[in-house]
Amino acid sequence: MTTPASPDHAEPWYLLGAGNMGLLAAHYLQRAGFTVIALRRDDAPTLERTLLLPSGGPVPLQLLCERATPAPTRPTPIRRLVVACKAPFSAAALSGLPLAADATVLRLQNGLGSLDGLLPAGARRVEVVSASAVKRDGDAHRVVAENDTWMGESAAPGGPAAAEPPAWFGPLARHWPKLHWPDDFRHRQWRKLVGNAVINPLTGLHDVANGHIFEDPALAAEAEQLAREADRVLTALDPTWPGDSLPGVRALADATAGNTSSMRADMQAGAVTEIDAINGWLQRQADVLGLDLPAHRRLVAAVKARHP
Repeated sequence: MTTPASPDHAEPWYLLGAGNMGLLAAHYLQRAGFTVIALRRDDAPTLERTLLLPSGGPVPLQLLCERATPAPTRPTPIRRLVVACKAPFSAAALSGLPLAADATVLRLQNGLGSLDGLLPAGARRVEVVSASAVKRDGDAHRVVAENDTWMGESAAPGGPAAAEPPAWFGPLARHWPKLHWPDDFRHRQWRKLVGNAVINPLTGLHDVANGHIFEDPALAAEAEQLAREADRVLTALDPTWPGDSLPGVRALADATAGNTSSMRADMQAGAVTEIDAINGWLQRQADVLGLDLPAHRRLVAAVKARHP
């Protein structure tokens, strides 16, 4: 059963990126009574997919579609947008898209900084960090685990605390399992970033599953250096950062030991990776702070040497 229409529900959400996590977000938004419209580069009227949930069996998902037309040809600006495309494709996906000056944008991507400079100055950017897992399973999308998901206001490093959640968050949280708006959102986001910055490039470059990192002494030593360098940057950005990220990274690698990281999958497929939004973000912050991250610099160069 969907929530009855209200002024808040009357405004549709537009979806950029109908991949695994984008479709899961669309499913939860629809359950909460919101209209979701997929933005496409073709004229398909609808997008039909199947979600395989951990319980309850297959769920058909149907989204209305609109062509992602540029501003001069679109009658009304977009006020709500979910950005779920891969981070490197953000600029191309948003190019010419007619966003309202005060648009709300949910960023459901790995890494950080992928939307910097791409949104109107008055846009409200809400970051999404999810521990849920979705995999493509033939023509369907299998939700492997519905874990915690956190949302929070985008703020400059060391800036003010996250704002109160917007009005639409309450209705959505009633239908999105384990969805939270925590006070310590930035630290949760950074913890995921460090996990990705250690696990993803190492597994991609060495073509190993996540759990292998800490089984190999050489890779474990490199992982320790990567985590230590990340902690230096994050502590410089925010003195309240607790540091000591390595145990959390090790726990994540153990919990996902048999998994293939997204970067490893991209490199196996010869696809562009998200290294710039993950290790590259840390490197850019370090440059501003006058810090050197030799391990991260080496990994960024190595990944880009294989997939420029």
